[in-house]
Amino acid sequence: MLSGQIAGDTGPATPASEAEAPVAVQVREMAAERVERELENQGDTVADQDVELRAQTAGRVAEVLVARGERVAAGDPILRLAMEDRAARRAEAEARVAQREADYEAAQRLGDDGFQAQTAVREARAALEAARAALAAIEEEIRHTTVRAPFDGVLEERPVEVGDFVAVGDPVARVVNADPLLAVINVAQQDIGRVRLGAEAVVELATGDRLEGVVSYISGAAQSGTRTFRVEVEAPNPDGLPAGVSATVRIPLESVQAHFVTPAVLALEESGQLGVKTVNEAGEVVFHPVNIVRAEREGVWVTGLPERARVITVGQGFVRAGEPVRAVAEAELPDDRTLPEPEAPPAALGDGD
Repeated sequence: MLSGQIAGDTGPATPASEAEAPVAVQVREMAAERVERELENQGDTVADQDVELRAQTAGRVAEVLVARGERVAAGDPILRLAMEDRAARRAEAEARVAQREADYEAAQRLGDDGFQAQTAVREARAALEAARAALAAIEEEIRHTTVRAPFDGVLEERPVEVGDFVAVGDPVARVVNADPLLAVINVAQQDIGRVRLGAEAVVELATGDRLEGVVSYISGAAQSGTRTFRVEVEAPNPDGLPAGVSATVRIPLESVQAHFVTPAVLALEESGQLGVKTVNEAGEVVFHPVNIVRAEREGVWVTGLPERARVITVGQGFVRAGEPVRAVAEAELPDDRTLPEPEAPPAALGDGD
């Protein structure tokens, strides 16, 4: 009687074949490929040369030769200041030099003949050198009345116009050379040891343009506030792409074997470890912790999987590691069909239900 009472409480038994039927999952056969592990940072671009030209002599702007935005070659005149009395001062200095030369030659002849003391000869020599120095100074001042481009580039700014008066030190032009273009990034202290001078790099501009360059500068000291290091990538820019735009810089570090997967196949273990579930030869689920090597628009490259693996693409959310499953390859399914997601098991009923 006791035995029958227990059997009645448990209800009808479930057939063993139905209880043990494995869950069907969809798998894709994948092989590892060689891919570059990259260091990716966001930064900005700056021109390789960016110089503000200032007046080296005072005067009125008499002529403007280059408009803003025009290209200039090294040595090209950008603007000229009025000569004013400089030509007359140069003529006076030249005449004084000629007179001092004659005085010195006469003093030297008299000194050689013994008719004049050597002190007078030296004084004549000093007067000649002073006259020559004055002539050189006015000639230098005249040269500074023409402002020239220091290198090939583009006239970015010209804050003066004809008729403006400029004093010594006033800004008169800004010349920018953006070829090559420099991409500046800040690399974290834990990554700086993997960056090397001369390493190849790819610069993707916010404009959609892509440049290739090399690491040209690595700061020797971290910035005190962020503990990051300034790194510059120099990239040829023959098309004259603008400086100052945002950029993504990718520096290849090493070549590794990795698998390309979509984010949909990534799973989280209870411990929070990111991984991918596969099916082994015994038909059991295996959880592989993975590391993301590189992210792309269509998916991510990960390491941690066997060289060849059957990755679960549908149903991974309903199976656990070690659980037997029935693996169905994508190639075995009809066109435009995928295996339906298995239903989640019903929640357990409480005593009061």
